[in-house]
Amino acid sequence: MRKVPHRIYLSEEQMPTQWYNLRADMKDLPDPMINPATGKPAIEEDLYPVFCKELARQEMDNTTRYVPIPEEVLEFYRMYRPSPLIRAYNLEKSLDTPAKIYYKFEGNNTSGSHKLNSAVAQAYYAKEQNLKGVTTETGAGQWGTALAEACSFFHLPLTVYMVKCSYEQKPFRKSVIQTFDADIIPSPSNTTQVGRKILEENPDTTGSLGCAISEAVEKAVTTDGYKYVLGSVLNQVLLHQSIIGEESLLAMQMIDEYPDVIVGCAGGGSNLGGLIAPFMRDKLTGKANPRIVAVEPASCPSMTRGKYAYDFCDTGKVTPMARMYTLGCDFIPSANHAGGLRYHGMSPILSKLYHDGYMEAVSAEQTKIFETAVQFAKQETILPAPESAHAIYGAVQEAIKCRESGEAKTILFGLTGTGYFDMVAYQSYMEHTMADYIPSDEELEASFAKLPKIPGIQ
Repeated sequence: MRKVPHRIYLSEEQMPTQWYNLRADMKDLPDPMINPATGKPAIEEDLYPVFCKELARQEMDNTTRYVPIPEEVLEFYRMYRPSPLIRAYNLEKSLDTPAKIYYKFEGNNTSGSHKLNSAVAQAYYAKEQNLKGVTTETGAGQWGTALAEACSFFHLPLTVYMVKCSYEQKPFRKSVIQTFDADIIPSPSNTTQVGRKILEENPDTTGSLGCAISEAVEKAVTTDGYKYVLGSVLNQVLLHQSIIGEESLLAMQMIDEYPDVIVGCAGGGSNLGGLIAPFMRDKLTGKANPRIVAVEPASCPSMTRGKYAYDFCDTGKVTPMARMYTLGCDFIPSANHAGGLRYHGMSPILSKLYHDGYMEAVSAEQTKIFETAVQFAKQETILPAPESAHAIYGAVQEAIKCRESGEAKTILFGLTGTGYFDMVAYQSYMEHTMADYIPSDEELEASFAKLPKIPGIQ
């Protein structure tokens, strides 16, 4: 008989009311961002031209352990949170594993992903600052959709620059974003100087998150009353997403469980950082020692094959430089890369933790990812987003290890969202037209050669 319910729900009253700042417990902090104009470490005021003041403060705050969630944000959260922790009984059975597999499902909202957790916070702070509007980028479309929802709720105009190949592959993302009154532009575009420059150099480019970030930042800083917001990578985003991990920890405590292994998909770091936050806190403070595994696409392998170096966060080289695992800001993933997880770098927080040995990273080809996604859908009845399927793949591999060793480990992974806007990719997999592209060492070395030179560092 099942001793644990299939779905474990917290009540509204049990939902966390604070975000957790992982940096407050890190023994060694990430290296500071570098202002490209001065060559010196960036300070909070350097971020004001681009970000809301409160978000700039959160970005640079390394010491405040817990940040109260504003009541207006909590009220919005209560429309779709707490999200369920689910025991994957059918998946366990199909794998014939003694492992117990749990997943935190973040797809119970219109955006279909975890991105709404930070989108509502950033839209709220923008509205509090009386901004006229905001700009952003989106890769697969989850962030753009989530921010459109949040900005619509707070009556805040939004312009979204969407990576061109994703824009073409996912036309219905455009429709949903427009439903919430946001403007959406395929990137690179002719609407910005940096977009025109990129197109002039490479007219057939399929775009990248780095390109889209450059355009969104330029649009923000050249439009009166506008600021830029970002859906991943930044410290502030990982702060907001910590509610995923905090809820996961509370739900597991309700059933007297604690994960031996935590698995998350890795693109820029928002979901992974949010999911692991309280468990990494336990690891850093010596309370527990779970294994933490990041799974990234073989076509965009920033952690497993990237360099730990200072790099620009955008292709146009207008943002501060961050020390992170990077493939180079000019790196553009293959156009047949399905879904998100296409950013050239990794969150500085996660990069530092990985560099210092607190977590592991693996990569996988996308045909393997979609094979696992289909297997999961058949067993658990949720069609996962391609991004989420990377975490599923990692969890399945860990469960297979348990089957082979006989160890009954507890595995937790993050199901970041649903894949109902990714049917072109699923169709490509089903029709056997999906290809696995892995960048060569020569391609990566050419990109690394363009990394910025920082005197005294690199």
